[in-house]
Amino acid sequence: MSESPVRTATPPSDEPIANVIAVASGKGGVGKTWLSISLAQALSKLGQRVLLFDGDLGLANIDVQLGIQPGMDLGTALERHLPLSRAVINYPSGGFDLIAGRSGSGSLASMPINRLQALAQGLRTVGDSYGRVVVDLGAGIERPVRYLASRAGFCLVVTTDEPTALTDAYALIKMVTLDAQEQHKETPMGVVVNMASSREIGQRTYETLSKACERFLKRRVPLLGVIRRDPKVRDAISTQTPLLVRHPSSPAATDIEALARKVFEVSGGEQTSARRGA
Repeated sequence: MSESPVRTATPPSDEPIANVIAVASGKGGVGKTWLSISLAQALSKLGQRVLLFDGDLGLANIDVQLGIQPGMDLGTALERHLPLSRAVINYPSGGFDLIAGRSGSGSLASMPINRLQALAQGLRTVGDSYGRVVVDLGAGIERPVRYLASRAGFCLVVTTDEPTALTDAYALIKMVTLDAQEQHKETPMGVVVNMASSREIGQRTYETLSKACERFLKRRVPLLGVIRRDPKVRDAISTQTPLLVRHPSSPAATDIEALARKVFEVSGGEQTSARRGA
């Protein structure tokens, strides 16, 4: 009797990383990086040990928004073949740690698949001691964005009510969905509508995107939050201070904290935290 063929296990770097929350958008200008920073802080206020990872491999700017100058960034760690833990910076004002990126590094933005796999494995290793890892991805649908989104335990897609933002958000959801189907997987995803004039308008914006996903992709991507347009956000960015520090009672801060609670639930809740703590 012939033996059954041995199935090759999926390489560890290609398995989703349960505690990683990827924040992505189809286009720039929708407030993705600001939202990533604010979400990291809001999750830390929920009692999580949080790592914020600047995964925009071409136009990284988390360090700029926070007004810090990292001694070592992601690009340097990769060039020197150092563990990502060497690039971790503590940011006490926000209550989280971060790994800064390197702005304008075309070599990072065009990483070959083997280096992307190594990066994902490094992220898995450094993130193992955190309850949640928030990854701010680059805008667009290029391979590095889609690859890192597919390695996340959960992916947040940020959009606004602008027609181009909605169109590009749909394109991102479509490409990540198709990539996952090719591997017989599914990447859990949710939508955040940012800079909405009101919660009602944010809901209608989401419904427009949701109907397209259901009609053409046969997939429903849930709404996780609506962040209202708030002048306090611009003030926080201009002063390089997190919103929850500078304006903790503002409407946008309230919405971010509600989003963090929802993201915490859909990304594993206490189970993920307990597993990482163990």
